[in-house]
Amino acid sequence: MDLLIPSTGLLFWMTITFLVVLFILWKWGFPVITGMVNERKAFIDDSLKKAHEANEKLANIQKEGESILQEAREKQAQILKEAAETRDAIVEKAQQKAKAEGARLLDEARSEIESEKQNAIRDIRAQVAQLSVQIAEKILRQNLDSDKKQMDMINRLLDEVSVDKKAK
Repeated sequence: MDLLIPSTGLLFWMTITFLVVLFILWKWGFPVITGMVNERKAFIDDSLKKAHEANEKLANIQKEGESILQEAREKQAQILKEAAETRDAIVEKAQQKAKAEGARLLDEARSEIESEKQNAIRDIRAQVAQLSVQIAEKILRQNLDSDKKQMDMINRLLDEVSVDKKAK
């Protein structure tokens, strides 16, 4: 049993050695270890704080990015709306101009047609008058081929003229 139960001298010296080592560690070892642990803890806390700040900045940057993106979308929508309005105005203006030009061309065509119609009527009247004169001339030549017929016609016309003058 000697192996399991140490002797008192050995126990005494082990206790003293333990206390000396404990004192040395307490005096010089533990402060260094706790200092290192505290530094490590401070470094970890600082790193966590910086990581938290970085996460907050990243969240803010994402919010700002989303805000900027939303503003860009709104501006894009506004620009597209303005472009559509401008396009519609240009199309409307072009349609009005085309209508006005069409109306002007139609009026010109109508006036030209009316002018041509009046010219045609004048030409037809002139031709009818000329044909009437030619027909009357031929009829008179046939009716007045003898001197006696000519004299009868002259007397009859003179009588008609004198009757017309008296009536007036």
